[in-house]
Amino acid sequence: MVELYVDQLMSRPVETVTPSTPIQEAAAELLEHDVGAVVVVDDSDRLEGLLTATDFVQIVRDGLASSDATVAEFMRTDVVTTRRSAPASDVVDAMLEHLIHHVPVVDGEAVVGMITTLDLAAYLGRSLEP
Repeated sequence: MVELYVDQLMSRPVETVTPSTPIQEAAAELLEHDVGAVVVVDDSDRLEGLLTATDFVQIVRDGLASSDATVAEFMRTDVVTTRRSAPASDVVDAMLEHLIHHVPVVDGEAVVGMITTLDLAAYLGRSLEP
């Protein structure tokens, strides 16, 4: 079987926000770019966290978003990451282990892409012959 690597499957560019971004603006980014997560980066584009559509559902359910709320209040900071050169099978294992759908791809400290369950499903769909 041919080994696939993250670089062959990942999405780029990545939609990013900063910790100080208003939460409503982050929600608008998800909708405008039709993505399921935004990567939170600092001023040097280093990974700070992740904010997903699921996080927004919880925020709304719990009535937590005030009009001046920022991404820093809600972002996940325990982010599972991968590298471009990692085998795709390792990322799939991590997604299953942690029950996650989005894994930022980093090169050093910079975020260079995102691999998602949608990326994996798209690859699988293209690979299957009718």
